Formats: sequence, C-alpha cells, structure tokens
Amino acid sequence: MKKRVVVIGGGSGGMMVANRLARQLGDKVRNGEVEITLISNTEKHIYQPGYMFIAFNEKAPEHFIRKQETLAHRTVQVVYDEVTKIDPEKQKVVSAKYQYLYDYLVIATGSHPDLDSVQGLREGSQNFYTLDGAIKLRDTLAQMEEGKILITVDVPHKCPAAPLEMALMLDDYFRKRGNRDKIEIKYTYPIGRIHSLQPVADWACPTFEKRNILSETFFNLEEVDPKRKVAITMDGTEHSYDLLLSIPAHTGAKVILDSKLGDESGFIPTDRYTLKMIGSDNIYVIGDATNLPISKAGSTAHYQSEVMVTNIANRINGLPETARYNGKVACFLENSLEDASMITFDYQNPPSPAATSDLLHWFKSVYNELYWLNARGIL
Repeated sequence: MKKRVVVIGGGSGGMMVANRLARQLGDKVRNGEVEITLISNTEKHIYQPGYMFIAFNEKAPEHFIRKQETLAHRTVQVVYDEVTKIDPEKQKVVSAKYQYLYDYLVIATGSHPDLDSVQGLREGSQNFYTLDGAIKLRDTLAQMEEGKILITVDVPHKCPAAPLEMALMLDDYFRKRGNRDKIEIKYTYPIGRIHSLQPVADWACPTFEKRNILSETFFNLEEVDPKRKVAITMDGTEHSYDLLLSIPAHTGAKVILDSKLGDESGFIPTDRYTLKMIGSDNIYVIGDATNLPISKAGSTAHYQSEVMVTNIANRINGLPETARYNGKVACFLENSLEDASMITFDYQNPPSPAATSDLLHWFKSVYNELYWLNARGIL
C-alpha cells in the first residue's frame, strides 16, 4: 500500500526534508510505493539570512529568492495551498479547498515576527526580519546622516545572534560612510546580558565598548509612541530614537494555534532527540516550529533534517528508527561587513566563538550561494 508523506511548509526545513526523502527513497517514489507532497502557502522560497545583506545594500532582494518548484526534486509534488487545520486523529491536513491524507506528517511551518506584540510597534519601528522590512531599512539607512538608532529585542526570535550582528554591521556601515560620529547606536536586550548565550555575550561586549556601541540590559519594551518617536519600557522609562530597529517576539504559525497542537505561542512540544511531536508516533516537527530550547536557525533545520529523513526512510523500508538529533547548531557571527566569527554547539557542548577573521566572513558569503544546493538536499 502506498505510503504518503506530507510536508507542511516550503521554507528551509520543509524543502530539505522533502528533497532528502525523495533522494533516499528514489526507487519507491518512482514505482509508486511512496508519495511525497510538499504544501507551501507561497510560490517564493526566500533565503531569510539574506535579509541582513539586503538591508545594507550588499545584494538585491532577487538574489535570495527562487521559485519553489525550481528547488523541489522532480518526484516531489509541490502544492500551493494554505493549510487551516491539522487533524492527527484522522491523519489529514485540511485547507479551504482540499484535504491531504498522510501516513507521515512533517510540520515545518516556521516562526513569524509578531509586529503587533507591542502597542505602536508596527507603526513606529523598522525591522530586517521580513523582506519588505529589509528593503525599507535599506532605503532608510542610505538616507541617514545623523541620529539615534535604538535596537530592541524580544524573545523568542529566529537567528538569535542577528540583532548583535546588526549592531556591529551598522557601526562598520556608517564608519565606511564617514558619519559614524554623528550616529548613536544603542543595543538593548531583555535579560541581564546582551545575549542569551553567555559565551556570545562575552564575545560581543569588548567589541561594543571598543567601537562605542551603547548597550542596556533588562530592557523590556512595553509601548512605542510613533508620533513622539519614543520607546517606553515596562518600568515606565522613555527612550527617544530617530530609527527604532526592533526584533519582535516570534510566534508559531496560525494553523498550529488553530489546531491546538502547540503552546500559547504556537510552538509544538517536540521530543528533543526523535523530533516527533510529543504524543504522536507519525508527526515530526522541524526547525522553528518546535518548542525546543535551541536556536531557531537554518542550520538547526539542516541538522534536524538529516536525522528526520533517516528515521522516516528507515520506517518506510521496514527498519528501526535509531538516528537521534544531538542539538547541533552552527552559526556565523558577523563582526562587520568584512569579518566574522563562528560558533557550533549542541546539547552537551556550549558554544565557543572562533577568532574573528575575514576568512570566516568569506565562508559565510560562500554559503549564501551554496544554500540552494542545501535546500535541494544535495549538500
């Protein structure tokens, strides 16, 4: 009997899983024993780490966008649809126009910045966590000659190091423009250090001091007044700005909330080793959609996909599931527009930032181009 694998979400995690499965189960897919369906609510596949490079006008937006069908393996059925409900009991996912039955379900619905999480945030701030936001920020920065840039961060959010990188890259950007002395850059964070990972905070703090990037901890945004250009924290303190660059808290997808599969923020309780939804044996969760206490990042989805695909393929081939995800994450840390550091860590080993170098920045630039092979399941 045909085995049906349905993947919800055409981002990094969903595309990698679908393509890797198609390659590992090639014969079974071709002879009709296995069917792989990838459901995406958009025809565009966007390499989201590229947003930061768009903001600094390093690359045009089109450089980081492909059509989904150009990335999917030829044996993967790509469907453009908006899933509105997931029904584990009946093993189906439902949209306004169709229902998709599955034997194995992969949820790769990602996380999304909630620009309405703080009153006035949508109207009073800019961001680099959306394509439109990155394009608008690019134009704003190009025109900025002086003023205060205030960076605020709420949690959880994807690419946890990106706000730090943004502060460092802004410093270099304006130095190269020759007007850094007229630009105040202030970075804030909601807990008692400037990043949730202590080694990353320790890496950034001396550089902040050396390059005159101001910072404030225990900064929790309560309200934004767009007319007065003031950010108000929970203790009632007002902070003026000329440019409010905000990273809002992220939530899971609406379909997860509507299907009551996740927590109050829409993230799905997930076994940290098997990547199965807690309480289910045939629903797998990948990347930002999980509630795992690890970085919501593309590399997380990459390493998880290797484990997930191995186990699903083994099950279909009548073999036991023995692959386990060890929490591995890898992340570049841009120090400027020309040099970078890098960290790797997992459940057992904490991060230790590598020495900053222009070579690591070059590696990051190279990966930006190689990503498309990664998405295709080749790398």
